[in-house]
Amino acid sequence: MASITPIPAAGDDPAPKPKRRTFSAAYKLRIVAEYDAAPAGEKGAILRRERLYHSHIIEWRQAREAGALGALADRRTSAVRPKKAAEQAELERLRKKVARLEKDLARRDAALEVMGKGVPRTRRLLGVVE
Repeated sequence: MASITPIPAAGDDPAPKPKRRTFSAAYKLRIVAEYDAAPAGEKGAILRRERLYHSHIIEWRQAREAGALGALADRRTSAVRPKKAAEQAELERLRKKVARLEKDLARRDAALEVMGKGVPRTRRLLGVVE
């Protein structure tokens, strides 16, 4: 007998968004030192083992050579980058949504004009028509 798995609802996300990895400055320095000390054939094995890209090593090496241990901290989450207030973030999100909806509405109205339908009745009732 086959088992039946329930189909997730339209709003449910079966796979949550993965979290971005963060690396400590000590980890970065350790990996760069290990990578630099490895023989030519073993460097790729280190990257695969740690699930890193060569660009990580390049960026971390440049920060180390610049003498900026603080530069090895993740700038996206560091205290240097101020967090927006919850109200500001919500306001920005809503403004973007309104702009997108107004653009969609203008596109729909233009299509209706081309089709010869005129301004829809609901827009007249809402008083949106200029």
